[in-house]
Amino acid sequence: RNFMRDAEEIACSRRMNSLTLNRHTEILEILEIPQLMDTCVRNGYYEEALELAAYVRRLERKHSSIPVIQGIVDEVRQSAQLMLNQLIQQLRTNIQLPACLRVIGYLRRMDVFTEAELRIKFLQARDAWLRSIQASIPDDDPYFHITKTIEACRVHLFDIVTQYRAIFSDEEPLLAPEGQALNEGAIFHGWVLQKVSEFLRTLERDLRRGVGGRLDSLLGQCMYFGLSFSRVGADFRGQLAPLFQRVAATAFGKAVEEAVEKFREEMNSYTLISAPAVLGGGAGVPVPATQPGTLQPPMVLLDFPPLACFLNGLLVAFNDLRLCCPVALAQDVTACLEEALGEVR
Repeated sequence: RNFMRDAEEIACSRRMNSLTLNRHTEILEILEIPQLMDTCVRNGYYEEALELAAYVRRLERKHSSIPVIQGIVDEVRQSAQLMLNQLIQQLRTNIQLPACLRVIGYLRRMDVFTEAELRIKFLQARDAWLRSIQASIPDDDPYFHITKTIEACRVHLFDIVTQYRAIFSDEEPLLAPEGQALNEGAIFHGWVLQKVSEFLRTLERDLRRGVGGRLDSLLGQCMYFGLSFSRVGADFRGQLAPLFQRVAATAFGKAVEEAVEKFREEMNSYTLISAPAVLGGGAGVPVPATQPGTLQPPMVLLDFPPLACFLNGLLVAFNDLRLCCPVALAQDVTACLEEALGEVR
């Protein structure tokens, strides 16, 4: 009886070994799936990797109770996680639209994210790349920094918007797990609003640091940037006027204040006796011919050098203001000028 039992066990083991030998090729292929999956992922063969992952999922559904199959599934999941990280990392580089379409297609087939999560991941990855571009711009010279920031944002931000609109459609509403519709358009528009707000803060900071006498050039670049974004429904030119208005008003007020201070200093050491010419002595000074329609300071100011220097300071302030002169500054400039003239009087 024991012999019969042992013989049956040996015969069963022999049949299993024979079956294993006959199916050796198929078994070896299954056991090599994790290694093949890892090779495909590391070499960028994502199409083949996705097919292997789908095949392993089918194996898991049929033979989830077999430990060997479960080990293969775990290893394949690790390779799939590596592929997911690689695909997201590609979105953090200077990737073009065709490559973006392929990457998002792979991510959708992996079925890891919902549609709303996929949009957020895409914007987060592209935003990280854009931030790296902005962080590489030298920050020593405010004018150089803001002009390069404008150029980078205008080119790359517009590319990201174009890529997003080509990949994702905002026409059909997404369904949340609770069954309520998600406003996926708010995801994109909220991100664009955030980027515009960040740019305006950077612009305001660099304007406070000072850009010299190139305010008009900077305004032209910002207006062109805003105009280009009007094509994607994000025209922010109306937000630029208050920023440049404050800077122009501050610069004019500072120039007028400097003119007043210089007038006070010169008046402390000025006497009519020390004047280069007595009152009316400027009659011998040749008066240059004036063109019709132009205004010339009265030559009698030459008899009072502090007043002439004060007038020159005001003219310099107005010449600088003329380069970037918002109409809204009319009252502020008038009040500043009246105050300065009241102190000089």
